[in-house]
Amino acid sequence: MSAPDAPAVERPMQLMRGIGLMVLAMALLALSDMFIKAATRGGQPPGQVLLLMTVGGTVFFVLIARIQGAQLLSRAMLHPAVLWRNLFEVVGSIGLVLGLTYVPLSQFAAIMQMAPLIVVIGAATILKEPVGARRWMAVAAGIVGMLLVVRPGMEGFTPTAFFALMGVSGLALRDLVTRLSPPGIPSISLSTWGFAVTIPFGAVLMALMGDAPRWSGPAMWHVAGAVVVTALGYYSLTVAMRVAPVSVVAPFRYARLVFTMGLGILVFGERPDALTLLGAAIILVAGLYTFLRERQLARRLRRVSATEASR
Repeated sequence: MSAPDAPAVERPMQLMRGIGLMVLAMALLALSDMFIKAATRGGQPPGQVLLLMTVGGTVFFVLIARIQGAQLLSRAMLHPAVLWRNLFEVVGSIGLVLGLTYVPLSQFAAIMQMAPLIVVIGAATILKEPVGARRWMAVAAGIVGMLLVVRPGMEGFTPTAFFALMGVSGLALRDLVTRLSPPGIPSISLSTWGFAVTIPFGAVLMALMGDAPRWSGPAMWHVAGAVVVTALGYYSLTVAMRVAPVSVVAPFRYARLVFTMGLGILVFGERPDALTLLGAAIILVAGLYTFLRERQLARRLRRVSATEASR
């Protein structure tokens, strides 16, 4: 008699585990942002940080790919969608490191929450997916929130904030074109090549900025910390998406905003002003609404498909 009750007990535990892992992943990725910023503030050139991060990340993903038995070398990796994905990975990574170098961590965290809204714009313009008026209104609200954070033409405006916009745009477009990649390619293979192709651009960035390599002890420890927590964050994120439905764990991605802003205040003594907090709140609400709306539409589509299949 007790056997039928087991799934009912197990499922809530799985959901809680998935949520906990997602929150842990966001905390680890926020720590990654903190370590990168600390490394550049400690004298590490941004290009060198990018170079070391991508080398460390590539080694990590290669090891995971070997454990999983995933194939890294195949003709499928030359698929146009994969090549575009790699390009956007490079753009996003460069913007990410430069943004963390020059932009206050709290401001950077708010701008990075634009990713889901940029995906909606890309889905409508690139993939020609239908986007209703409500989601366009959410996108517009998110852009208003972003302008409050960046403040172009106003007091407190820093042009370097566009590096953060470059980072979030590149990474959002990377996620978007991932949908077009051949389904037979394992996710770990895509991630490995995304990191690997970015390695030489760290050296290019160093050359363009005229930076010589620096090997200060504390800054190197910060880079090592960034590599470790990024790897652990990625692993936690992957497990979270497997043990619980995406619709349950995805909203907890926004915990990263809280963690990153908190680290900016506690570690770097930042004091985000009212406009930054207001803009961040608008972006957060707009992103959550977009996600919930997409979830509602997906449910409606499944009901329609089930009804038609039963006829």
